[in-house]
Amino acid sequence: MRAALVLEQFDPRRGGAEQWTSQFAEQLAARGHEVHVVAERFGEQVGRLPVIAHRLEGVRSRLGFAEAAQAKLMSLSPDVIHDMGSGWYCDVFHPHGGSWISVTERKMRLVPPWMRPLKRRIDQLLPRQREYQALLSRQYADHGQFFVALSKKAAEDFQRIHGVPRERIRIIYNGVDTHRFSPSHRGIYRRTVRRWLGVDDGTPLALIVAHNFRLKGVATLLRAMARLTTEGKRMHLAVVGGKRLRSWRRMARRLGVEHAVHFVGAVDDTVPFYAAADVYVHPTFYDMCSLVVLEAAASGLPIITTECNGVSELLTDGVEGLLVSDPADANELVEQMRVLSDRGLRHKMGDAARRTALGHTLRRNVNEMLALYEHAVHSRQGVLTGNARPGSLPMLPARPPTQGAKQESPRSR
Repeated sequence: MRAALVLEQFDPRRGGAEQWTSQFAEQLAARGHEVHVVAERFGEQVGRLPVIAHRLEGVRSRLGFAEAAQAKLMSLSPDVIHDMGSGWYCDVFHPHGGSWISVTERKMRLVPPWMRPLKRRIDQLLPRQREYQALLSRQYADHGQFFVALSKKAAEDFQRIHGVPRERIRIIYNGVDTHRFSPSHRGIYRRTVRRWLGVDDGTPLALIVAHNFRLKGVATLLRAMARLTTEGKRMHLAVVGGKRLRSWRRMARRLGVEHAVHFVGAVDDTVPFYAAADVYVHPTFYDMCSLVVLEAAASGLPIITTECNGVSELLTDGVEGLLVSDPADANELVEQMRVLSDRGLRHKMGDAARRTALGHTLRRNVNEMLALYEHAVHSRQGVLTGNARPGSLPMLPARPPTQGAKQESPRSR
């Protein structure tokens, strides 16, 4: 099968969607599929992956990207088009960030209540708001595409906000490479990384891996660390990822926890940090199905995350870890972190987290996605030949045939 993957940036260092797409592309190629990637920017790793890269030049806006992607895809005519949330011309629409409207509403929780009405009015006047609305009207218009929801929460948003019929939605949770992310790495990395962080073996090390610090609740986590420090609790925090760390370091300094918090910045490989940590804390305001939480679980770490995270649907509170109801409530987070100061409980929950991750592997994830690919292709072929099954969906019937499609080299730009 010739599959085309569409996203703005094909670079696993950028975030969960980009990392998932990179892993997925590699898995598709390993199974013998021809993988094309249409993107505006590519990371350095693209030359090492068995994919055919198509760089979109001169893109100046989100609408411009979607239009350029459609033109490129029409010239390629792949068997199936899988869009990660950037365009509209696809068989499978897979917005890793969930509904943009829902994300916007959740972000309002980061704003003081008295400011929210004013911010909503101001946002409506911004050009990017109008651009997003125009983009959404095309992405969620009925042209026969299937929608991949990373959680039940996402599926509900698709139905409630965008009116997507339930039969067009497939709930496919993220999957994790349980070989790459494994407790077996502790013996290799744990001592070295903790020594580099200045953390002795008797001090619990909490970890968060994030890029959008505000949305992922880093401020709440820093306030919780301040409370624990005031109480005399020994705990260190490693914050991996993010940009413009200076302001966050200032916040840690104001809270009096700069000695207990290490801002690592972006790294090529997060495995050593999972291996060094004792607990993974992710107090996010919004996540469809956090891949980093699954990575931490696969690494055998107990989890603290919020009910705003779709991955919480895979966890049982008190088994693999603990759930927080309000991502802005540092006091609630402190209570859960205090519970996991118990080494024996951490080990018990970490083992349970590993077992849960083993039920949601990358292999299973790829199998579920390929099954959807097959269904999408057969549904479209049935429409084009007039032999559609009852209830089958038209899949981009205007697309040209697949023979004779022009190909570019794996390193094409």
